[in-house]
Amino acid sequence: MSTDTVRAQAHDLRREQRGWYFYDWACSVYSTSVLTVFLGPYLTSVAKSAADADGFVHPLGIPVRAGSFFAYCVSASVIVSILVMPLVGAAADRTGRKKPLLAACAYVGATATTGLFFLSGDRYLLGGLLLIVANSSVAVSMVVYNSYLPQIAPPEDRDRVSSRGWAFGYAAGSSMLIVNLVLFTAHDSFGVSESTAVRICLASAGLWWGAFTLVPLKRLHDRRTTAATSAAPAVHGWRQLAATVRDMRGKPLTLAFLLAYLVYNDGIQTVISQASVYGSEELGLSQSTLITAVLMVQVLAVAGALGMGRLARTYGAKRTILGSLVAWTVTLAAGYFLPAGAPMWFFVLAAGIGLVLGGSQALSRSLFSHLVPPGKEAEYFSAYEMSDRGMSWLGPLLFGITYQLTGSYRDAIISLIAFFVIGFVLLARVPVRRAISDAGNPVPERI
Repeated sequence: MSTDTVRAQAHDLRREQRGWYFYDWACSVYSTSVLTVFLGPYLTSVAKSAADADGFVHPLGIPVRAGSFFAYCVSASVIVSILVMPLVGAAADRTGRKKPLLAACAYVGATATTGLFFLSGDRYLLGGLLLIVANSSVAVSMVVYNSYLPQIAPPEDRDRVSSRGWAFGYAAGSSMLIVNLVLFTAHDSFGVSESTAVRICLASAGLWWGAFTLVPLKRLHDRRTTAATSAAPAVHGWRQLAATVRDMRGKPLTLAFLLAYLVYNDGIQTVISQASVYGSEELGLSQSTLITAVLMVQVLAVAGALGMGRLARTYGAKRTILGSLVAWTVTLAAGYFLPAGAPMWFFVLAAGIGLVLGGSQALSRSLFSHLVPPGKEAEYFSAYEMSDRGMSWLGPLLFGITYQLTGSYRDAIISLIAFFVIGFVLLARVPVRRAISDAGNPVPERI
């Protein structure tokens, strides 16, 4: 192979990597502006306006405390994504046509997010439905998105590429939050009400998601696999998932990592989705304070993702992730004792979360990519995404039930520490070098 050919291939790979980063840039605004900042408090207020004298709404005739409705919808969205993920993962591997699947998931989610503009009055059921569609869409799209990582980055480069993708996402979240903060705090100057400003912020995340998804769709390449020529229809996705699980039984160390990730990531996802509700309802903080705090998280998460990527090159991804879980535990414990009406301490807590958030997720993704047998990327990342989202219904459900029973968000938040402690113990027991070797992949010098 000539030098020019090698250079051309390296250039194409770098171009594909830059395109790949932009899906994080596209969809992370949903995670930040919608799920983390605006929708929790706003949907809770809509549900409260529809509640009866005892503070309950009755979706499908089931009595639900209005303050728990958002958390339950997040749990329901995860269950929906669990049903769809195996179908999408199987279709991606069997056909090799990942881009159409990524596009379908992205634009269904972006459309539902844009539709949140119409969430007003007492339409809490509309808000819950759109949340379920959007949140399950972003989860399923990540199956396809993550499955590109082993194809566009060699083993020694995946920590860097994965961390850079997360950094792009948090940079996008920061950029849009600045715009949101200006609109929300100065809504009178723009001639709109506070609720209208919130609805504009929600809808703008959907428009952003749809617009920037065009970049990865243009730059990423479909790669047909050998299995694609004799593939069964994607409708057999659950059968494929069962086959994947049977295949993983022959790789117990990969399963062990997934179990550890399933546990500690549940804690991370619950903190992300419920932090704004905790801040507004338990601590009595204003929406402007919450936006500023989450903006701080986004800015620090960019530095945290890149910084933890560098730490991983020195100490290995596993040790760096373990260190982040210790930091999560300390930060969450401190959150329980935060005084109400004290924004400064909430900002300190946000800074702690920001420094470990991006890196712990990015390094988990890159570490798992080493445990995937060649040619089974989407199939295994479907199982990974089910670990990412598939048990992430448990944390919000526990959070919602605890509040429903006790009426205290502090009791709900402290229970999440168990996810990080148990996840630490399980991950510490995984010999990752042997796991990589068992998967048939080369073992990096530092892991």
